[in-house]
Amino acid sequence: MAKYRMVWTSFWDNPIVLEEMTPEDRYFYLYLLTGPRTTKTGIYQITKKQIAFELGYSIDSVQLLMDRFIHHHKLIRYNPETRELAIKNWGKENLHKCGKAVMECIMKELKDVKDTSLIQYVAESIEKEEVRHLYESFCEPEESHNDEDNQNEENIFGASECEETDEASLQHFTIRGEKEKQKENKKEKQQQKEKQKAPAPTIEEEQDLNTTPSVVVQGHSEQTDDVKEIIEFWDNNGFGLSNLNAKEQLLLWLTNSSFLQPKAVILKAMEIACANNKRRLNYVAGILRNWENESLLTVDEIEAYDVQQHRQTSESFSAGRDVPSGFVLDITAGEEE
Repeated sequence: MAKYRMVWTSFWDNPIVLEEMTPEDRYFYLYLLTGPRTTKTGIYQITKKQIAFELGYSIDSVQLLMDRFIHHHKLIRYNPETRELAIKNWGKENLHKCGKAVMECIMKELKDVKDTSLIQYVAESIEKEEVRHLYESFCEPEESHNDEDNQNEENIFGASECEETDEASLQHFTIRGEKEKQKENKKEKQQQKEKQKAPAPTIEEEQDLNTTPSVVVQGHSEQTDDVKEIIEFWDNNGFGLSNLNAKEQLLLWLTNSSFLQPKAVILKAMEIACANNKRRLNYVAGILRNWENESLLTVDEIEAYDVQQHRQTSESFSAGRDVPSGFVLDITAGEEE
């Protein structure tokens, strides 16, 4: 049977998609809505490593996007313990027509959901009463899980798979071994500890509209100076003075990257963008992502790598045709005396 997901054309008319989402946000959101692990319930199991592999992003970039969709757009929740992700508006977009086969599939998938607070989260946006009641029947009484709801307030979504005869049936996924899960757990805990030590900078506008935007950083004075230097370079080199959203995403690289010299590396990427007349966040982020994937974590490593690449390119063009040994050129050969 065919397995696919539908996205209504009205997706592109949504004010949040039009005005608040960056191109990367839209790409990420479409993946969450149509990825191979989506289910009929809008709740499914997925890891950050799986998302990174399928989108071609680093795990750190996926973490940044997930945080943005949880805290800024408020469109998803994620339980890192059960690896379950839930999409807030799934029911509004996908559960308009539900026949018997679809209802049976939903019931089967809801039984496999471990974090029942995610079921209630999705149910709140379901307009069809019959389907909403089905979701609510799998939710625990409010008194018994208030604390759990508060604890999972900032989570995304997860789900199971089932075979269905409906046109929007699901793709099956096989999860990797237990050893890999344990490694993923350790890495996520380490990332959470690092985030608590170094909160990410944000940009906020002053209440006075006649003043320029200010940078608000919860951290050390050294980090504040780094932020100001990056913002000044951005504003003074034509990247967009009023583009606060892009500035905020760029600043996240200071605290959520593996670079050993994050400020210097970010400025280096911005200089390259200026030299190529590509003064856009996506271009700068692409450069940073490539360096991170190549494990080039300092400016010295980046410059050494560039010199090596340039040398290899020059050698490949300078190499000519090999001349046989013992060959002697006689320019008078063939001439008559």
